Amino acid sequence: MQRQPLVIAVAQPRIVAYDVVANAAEHADTVRAAHARVVVFPELSLTGYELDAPAIVADDPRLTPIVGACADTGTTALVGAPVRDGTGREHIATLAVDGAGARVVYRKVYVHESEERFSAGAGPVVLEVDGWRLGLAICRDTRFPEHDAATAALGMDVYVAAVLDHLRDAHVPAERARRVVADHRVWVATASFAGSTGGGFDRAAGGSAIWTPDGAVLAQAGPEPGEIVRATLRDQGSGIRPDV
Repeated sequence: MQRQPLVIAVAQPRIVAYDVVANAAEHADTVRAAHARVVVFPELSLTGYELDAPAIVADDPRLTPIVGACADTGTTALVGAPVRDGTGREHIATLAVDGAGARVVYRKVYVHESEERFSAGAGPVVLEVDGWRLGLAICRDTRFPEHDAATAALGMDVYVAAVLDHLRDAHVPAERARRVVADHRVWVATASFAGSTGGGFDRAAGGSAIWTPDGAVLAQAGPEPGEIVRATLRDQGSGIRPDV
């Protein structure tokens, strides 16, 4: 049976360092503006790339505006945050937020040496939304072909990446997206941080984008914060329609 089309958006909101309340409100506004079933946000989008930001729990009341926006729009939002697991280890993570609440769905596997506070996640994850299997990645994960290969082995339709690159490295997400497409023939959706944040990223690249399984760019944002782009994905053979 053919699946229903999936409207997916990648967003690069304006982020205030450490301010989860302000950032959650910005995420909620972005969800409402995106008009998408899935909205993908960049790495550590709830805190900014501030490696000493306190861990966030999934039931944090500060996330309530995002939960409400997702409930009103029928959206699943994939947001970035530092989290702590049941053993006390901390991770750079992706939370899936919908109208029922938030949950940690993925922990970054290929943690950079500068992120020594954080432990590596257990391995690849695929999240299913309306029959579409979304393979999840966070930033440095996308550098390693073995990561997307292991994720593809779980069965994925879309490789979904939350990333942060400096403006001088703005070409990197596209290069990695094209590799994933060439190797696995799947869609790629990358939400790339824009503006400035910690860790020396005074000018983040932005340029969030969505690619087809043939490697064409469906939609792409510019370098400035506040942009959202979206596309409607359809089963292969029934066509792919951009909807920017």
